[in-house]
Parts: sequence; C-alpha cells; structure tokens
Amino acid sequence: MQFIFSMYISFNDFLPYYQGTVKNVEVKDVNGKILHINGKYFRPYVSSTGIHGQFVLRLESSGKFISLNKI
Repeated sequence: MQFIFSMYISFNDFLPYYQGTVKNVEVKDVNGKILHINGKYFRPYVSSTGIHGQFVLRLESSGKFISLNKI
C-alpha cells in the first residue's frame, strides 16, 4: 500500500514528536484518508525550520511499515 501526503510543521511544533513524548503524527493523504504515523520515521526530514514537503508512505498489506520518503 502507498499513501502520498504533504506535511508542513514548524520545528517547535514537531519537537514533542521528535523527542518521543507524543508518539503518532496525524496526516491526511491526497485521497482524504487519515493516517497515524510514528513520529520517529520523520526524524531524518527535520530541519531547523521543521518539516516541509510531500511524502510517500509505503506499508505492507498487513499495515506494517516499509518506508517513508520525501518526494
């Protein structure tokens, strides 16, 4: 399964997810489906301004995480 979504969040707003005090980030994919993604998967994409861009989330048919990539 594959889901595409945009994410625009400031560094300060993302900090609780980065630190692990808040676990899941809620996003809406391009088809309107609500996704809950563990914040740890976004760590490679955090800059001093936060996270900005489009992403593709890939899951196995069972829902197990495969990858999260910026596109």
